[in-house]
Amino acid sequence: MKKVYQLFVLSVAAFAVAACSENKMDEINKDLSVAYDVNAKFIVPDVELRTSQNIVGGDFNTYFGSYVEYWAGTHNQLYKAEKRDAEVRLASTFNNNWQTIYENIRNAKIIIAKCADDAAGKDAGDAFIRGVGEVLLAYNLAVATDVYGDTPYTQVGNVNKYPYPEAESQESIYKAIFDLLEAAIADFGNGSNTLGSYDLIYGGNVDKWTKFANGLLARYTMRLINRSSNKEADYQAVIDYVDASFTSAADQASMAYNNGNQNPLFDFQWSRDGISSCTSMYNKLMERDDPRADRAYWHSSSWGYLSADDVADYLAPTGDPEESQYEYTYDIFTFAEVAPVHYLSYHELQFLKAEALCRQNKATEAKEVLKGAIAAAFENFEVSVQAAMNAPSINAYGGLEPADDNALTAERAETYFNNSVATLFDTNPLKETMMQKYIGMWGANGETVETYADIRRLKAEGNDVYELENPGQFPLRAPYGQDDVVANPNITKIYTDAGNYVFTEPVWWAGGTR
Repeated sequence: MKKVYQLFVLSVAAFAVAACSENKMDEINKDLSVAYDVNAKFIVPDVELRTSQNIVGGDFNTYFGSYVEYWAGTHNQLYKAEKRDAEVRLASTFNNNWQTIYENIRNAKIIIAKCADDAAGKDAGDAFIRGVGEVLLAYNLAVATDVYGDTPYTQVGNVNKYPYPEAESQESIYKAIFDLLEAAIADFGNGSNTLGSYDLIYGGNVDKWTKFANGLLARYTMRLINRSSNKEADYQAVIDYVDASFTSAADQASMAYNNGNQNPLFDFQWSRDGISSCTSMYNKLMERDDPRADRAYWHSSSWGYLSADDVADYLAPTGDPEESQYEYTYDIFTFAEVAPVHYLSYHELQFLKAEALCRQNKATEAKEVLKGAIAAAFENFEVSVQAAMNAPSINAYGGLEPADDNALTAERAETYFNNSVATLFDTNPLKETMMQKYIGMWGANGETVETYADIRRLKAEGNDVYELENPGQFPLRAPYGQDDVVANPNITKIYTDAGNYVFTEPVWWAGGTR
């Protein structure tokens, strides 16, 4: 018996030594250069940058630009997307975006949790940073569900408890988005600038974050308009949210680019040369004698300026280009290395207000707001022109040939409105408002995701105003990301028909079921 007892003691001692050794080994193998827990303010810039680079200005923007016919895909993956080949439905196409958007959702949740009133640590009760986290979470959630449809949310980020997050309905996700934005506005009212330079969008300006949140409420209220139980009230809500938001382009939510980094559209084109100017966009400009057509095009190989008349022979036929590089012309935006990316722009909000007024049958008021929206869009276009003329990578090789002295001034915007837009507006106010928004959102600023949403929203109500030229099927959503299509059974089961559902199933707010 004594021997058994001694063996038992030795076994316990050995187990304790082993456990101690294992704990020690864990400490030894720990990479001390990696931060395992940081303050919330250090997470904010990571989420902001990933959102601008990969979600606002990344592959969504580039591919959807082909779908909405801002440009034509003329090489490799973008050519296949232009031809509505497998890229449009494959789970691999938007897998990088899928990964990034869920990293952003997880990290935004961490920001909010760290700043909860009852949290442990120095971030507890920081209402301002919590509000920023709520806006960033709402923003990424909205893009995720707008693009993919039903998608995971509440179970995201808790890998131990939910290794295979379930997709939730778009309707429930949008309820969460509105709750987050309203909570953010309340938090901003109780907070002060605790971010400073760690906030890459506003430098910690609480008032501008409040305006940003109100602007997003305007955007998403209009997004859900075809699911509204009281459209008249929601049209007025859009107007009220816009009025509580940006008062000029100085307020808009943007990510700046400079010599140290590159606008995502420029980055893609500079390294891949996969897109070219297309006939569809050009035709819409020429139908309106739009002065942007004389400010938009440069030759792809010589970098020589092309007037609206001279460019016609160099455009890629929408839907049916030849696969090539350096053959067709380029939009000025593809040279705009230092153009900002807009999370939400002043001109977008003014177009939203004009649309709401049109739908309220307040054409006189809508016309004046639309006039201002076009002026703001002209100003934004000119920012991209200058960003191309001052592009460091382009200028290192001699730069672009300067355009004629035809800058898009406020005076030219007014002349264009009076001579070309006003009559079209009087004939069909909503159609011309949406066409002007479509043209105004064309550019280097990552606003294509919003245009893609507008087209699907109007299609859902039988109001297809855009006259798209590509004869192929129009994709109604993006396929889920391959990582989860392969590894998460809850996503595998909703990636149906080898991805061909993207052509047949609209998202919920566009009349679908998921």
